[in-house]
Amino acid sequence: MFRPLELFVGLRYTRAKRRNHFISFIALISMLGIALGVTALITVLSVMNGFEKELRARILSVVSHATVTGNDGTLADWQRVEMLLDKYPDIVGAAPYVAGEGMLSTDAGVNGTLIRGILPQRESAVSDIGEKMIAGQMGNLLPGDFGIILGKELALTLGAWTGDKITLIVPQANVTPAGILPRMKRFTVVGVFEVGMYEYDSALALMHIQDAAKLFRLDDRVSGVRLKLDDMFRAPQLTRTLLTELPPGFAVSDWTRQHVNFFRAVQTEKTVMFIILLLIVAVAAFNIVSTLVMMVRDKEADIAVLRTLGATPLSIMSIFIIQGTVIGVVGTLLGGMGGVSLALNVETIVPAIERLFSVEFLSADVYYISDLPSDMHWNDVFKICGVSFFISLFATIYPAWRASRTQPAEALRYE
Repeated sequence: MFRPLELFVGLRYTRAKRRNHFISFIALISMLGIALGVTALITVLSVMNGFEKELRARILSVVSHATVTGNDGTLADWQRVEMLLDKYPDIVGAAPYVAGEGMLSTDAGVNGTLIRGILPQRESAVSDIGEKMIAGQMGNLLPGDFGIILGKELALTLGAWTGDKITLIVPQANVTPAGILPRMKRFTVVGVFEVGMYEYDSALALMHIQDAAKLFRLDDRVSGVRLKLDDMFRAPQLTRTLLTELPPGFAVSDWTRQHVNFFRAVQTEKTVMFIILLLIVAVAAFNIVSTLVMMVRDKEADIAVLRTLGATPLSIMSIFIIQGTVIGVVGTLLGGMGGVSLALNVETIVPAIERLFSVEFLSADVYYISDLPSDMHWNDVFKICGVSFFISLFATIYPAWRASRTQPAEALRYE
């Protein structure tokens, strides 16, 4: 712990005097640099968290939190599986599905597609596609009618809309006297959805689960059961539990496995951005070095007097550590307050800037997310402020050590 003498002298040196305004100016620039770096770090990480949260929400509006299927990719009795899952309170919704691939064809073109057979009355329990319909509705899928719902981009590519006929070609083949022919079926477009993710809007097609089972020759089987949890972040834990407690013959997966590369890439980008922006703080913090070096040169006579009065090298070192730490702490606090304020209000500030200067940063015609979402995490704020403080503290060590090495006789020789 620093004694009052070191604290008093260290704080006194942080105030400008008539002959060292330039030193105080550099200290002010260092302080503002640290504040700017901390503000930028908090704001950028909050915006990246916001984008990740928005993308995750859009992905999970289509993809289930977890999936239970058989080892061969099918389930013969999905109702029994659903009964086995009723005892898990984390599961708030379940719905069967049939998954397959095919090719949709119209006069306007041909496009590959992911087929998902669903029960319309149960689909809302595991996904939000019903709320994303821009034409038609989920209830238009009736068994035996062979209706189909397309993603918006897929519909535009095929030049098809509600009421139009399209042809679905599936990989399974029919053996006929004329040879092996691909299986084809005519469908009627009964709806169009837009979830805001190009991956799904351009490739996903929905149909009734009974029609899909007939099309892929599954009889009474389905591909699996999709699950929705009350907390999607508990999906990996629930998956491990189900794998150990369900009878043999079942396979369980969750959304973190299905999109592990995507979220790993987002996490890598956040880490790289943190390191890059931390360099701003580091540059500003190491300006403290030049500030304290000049201060030591300016205060050599004072240091010599203190040494002759009995101050130890540790006391002299403490004085300048306190001075540099004050610069770092004030800059970090200013940056923390500025970053938190900006992160909490970025969704209001950015639209105001766009209106003021008549610009659009994220055009809705180009980007599916046309605003800047922000999701500030307090642990990020504390981590950034803590790292900034320790960098500032580290920057004071060398100048303070040089000050403690000052020899009184040499410093007072020409005084």
